[in-house]
Amino acid sequence: MALTSLKKVFSLFSLVALAILHSSFDVASLSVNEEAEMDALLNWKASLQNETQSPLTSWTLLPNNATNSLSYQNTSSSSSPCSWFGISCTQAGSITTLNLTNSGLKGTLHDFPFSSLPSLAYLDLSMNELFGTIPPEISHLSKLKYLDLAFNNFSGAIPPQIGLLINLEILSLAENQLNSSIPPEIGQLKSLNALSLFANNLRGSIPASLGNLSNLIQLYVNDNVLLNSIPASLGDLSNLAYLTLYNNLLSASIPPEIGNLSNLLELDISNNNLTGPIPYSIGNLEMLTLLQVFKNHLNGSIPPEIGNLKYLQLLGLQKNNFSGSIPMSLGVLSFLTVLQLNNNQLSGVVPKELGNLKSITTLDLSNNQISGIVPISLGNLSSLEFLYLRENQFSGPIPQEIGNLTKLTTLQLNTNHFTGFLPQNLCQSGSLQNFSAYDNHLIGPIPKTLKTCMSLIRVRLEQNQLFGNLSEDFGVYRNLQYMDLSYNRFYGEISHRWSRCPQLGTLLIAGNGFGGGIPPEIGNFTQLHVLDLSYNRLVGKLPKEFGKLTSLLTLKLNGNQLSGDIFPEFGSLTNLEYLDLSSNRFDNSIPRIIGNFLKLNYLNMSNNKFCHDIPVEICNLAHLSQLDLSHNSLEGKIPSQIGNLQSLEMLNFSHNNLSGFIPIAFEEMHGLSYGPLPNTKAFQDACIEALRGNKRLCGNVTGLQPCVVGRPVSKTGPKIFLLIIFPLFGTLSLVLMFLGVFLILQRNRKDPHIDQTTNT
Repeated sequence: MALTSLKKVFSLFSLVALAILHSSFDVASLSVNEEAEMDALLNWKASLQNETQSPLTSWTLLPNNATNSLSYQNTSSSSSPCSWFGISCTQAGSITTLNLTNSGLKGTLHDFPFSSLPSLAYLDLSMNELFGTIPPEISHLSKLKYLDLAFNNFSGAIPPQIGLLINLEILSLAENQLNSSIPPEIGQLKSLNALSLFANNLRGSIPASLGNLSNLIQLYVNDNVLLNSIPASLGDLSNLAYLTLYNNLLSASIPPEIGNLSNLLELDISNNNLTGPIPYSIGNLEMLTLLQVFKNHLNGSIPPEIGNLKYLQLLGLQKNNFSGSIPMSLGVLSFLTVLQLNNNQLSGVVPKELGNLKSITTLDLSNNQISGIVPISLGNLSSLEFLYLRENQFSGPIPQEIGNLTKLTTLQLNTNHFTGFLPQNLCQSGSLQNFSAYDNHLIGPIPKTLKTCMSLIRVRLEQNQLFGNLSEDFGVYRNLQYMDLSYNRFYGEISHRWSRCPQLGTLLIAGNGFGGGIPPEIGNFTQLHVLDLSYNRLVGKLPKEFGKLTSLLTLKLNGNQLSGDIFPEFGSLTNLEYLDLSSNRFDNSIPRIIGNFLKLNYLNMSNNKFCHDIPVEICNLAHLSQLDLSHNSLEGKIPSQIGNLQSLEMLNFSHNNLSGFIPIAFEEMHGLSYGPLPNTKAFQDACIEALRGNKRLCGNVTGLQPCVVGRPVSKTGPKIFLLIIFPLFGTLSLVLMFLGVFLILQRNRKDPHIDQTTNT
């Protein structure tokens, strides 16, 4: 239950109790008891911090005419505590009411006069800044009916002596820092109507003794760290109307005794560790308006008996492990406004009976395994504002009747197997804000009604086969923040009119057939954070107006036919974190302004025509994790400052014209997982692809030529070289000549018939 609702309920109890008490109190003259109470209260006031800034200035022994709406005017003595702020008294002058809610009090209750206020029936110190423990002496307030210490900073344990306040009807200790277990002694408060312990750090089990509180109407123990099971004894609370146990660590199954709470209006046990099925006895709670069991580990099927809860307005079963089909009986819940079944393991088809939920505003069936076609009866849900069918196994066409839902603000159909066209009347009333149908098999054009849908904030239609001229099919959307039309079959040029979408922060239109140049009006997208124009047919140079996109974090222009230089104005994009210019026709040098992108963690400029050297400024990008400059015409040496890129994990300089040594700085780049590390085993085993194709690059790496390091040659070097080499060469020639003559003579002696044979 919402916190504001809890406050309203307790405020109502407070006013009723105060009116009953107040009607029987009259003003009395100052008495001995009154003096004792006055002295005790002044003593507590003195213990508080900053009391002079609080409304307790009327609490004084000096004459004071201050009164308030909760006090009667004392004509005999203005020093009477009955005339003080927040105090009411009996005819005899005994204090019965002390209401100091939201009075800016700071301090403890250690000096509070519990034993000096024997007639006190109403004590409200809520919404202050009181701290410390709740003293066990609170049990001295034996006539107390109303106790509210909520919204303070009390810590420690709830004193078990609180169980002695047998007249207590309202007990609220919510929104503190109490960190013990709930004392079983609370089960002695048989007159209790409302028990509020929510938003503390209470631990341990819920005591079974709470089942003794037969008059209890409200039980709020949510937002603690309570463990173990829900006690079956709670099923004995026959008058209980509100039970909230959410945001704890409760486990085990839901006790079937819960079905005995025939007067229950709201049951919220969400966000625990409950297991097992929902008991069929839940169908006995015919007065129930709210049932929240989401974010547990409940399983089994959804009980059809839930259809008996004819007054149910909100049903939250999401984020569990429910399986089976959606019960047809849910279709009779005519008062139901919210139905959340998402994030389960539901299967089967959507029953057409859900089309009878005429009051429903939110229907969430997402993240299940529901299959089949969406029933056309959903088009009858005229009050529907939010429809979530995403991430299921739906197939077939999207019902055209969905276009009849004129109040629809959110429609999510993504990640299914829908085929055919989008509903042609979408947003005919101009209410649709969030529309996603991505990752389906949709075809055809964009509905004409979307062009005039000025309410759109988010549109996601990527991963389909939609087609059309984008500059004609989409209009100008003043509220549009996010648009993804990637990987469809849209064509045409990037419309300059889109620059009149002042809120657009993300524009993703990759993988289509857009041609022409990037219009200079792109510079008007001043709120743009992410721009992806990759894998289209864009041509021409980058407009200088790109430099105005100073909020840009991600820019993807890869896979186009863009050409020319990277202009200096590009250096204004100092917030860039991701930049991909690969697979284009950019030429000339890599601009030195690249060093301005100090937040960059991804840089890919591969497969272009960049030439000259790698700018040393690139080594200033300390956050860079991936750098790819491969397949260009870069020359010269790899900068030795490359070692500054300590965050680098992937490096690719392959297929360039780089020369010289591999910098030894690579040895210090321990984060590098793709690329070489010289003189280490990791470097020797590294993939040569990172450096391949650079004919003049050398290093001690398999696949590269080794680097030969020699001494400098002196001025006398050439002379010495000639003096040594030429004599050696001449001597070797003479030896070879004499050896040849000798071999010929020897051969002639062995075969004298050679000459005769030759002559014939």
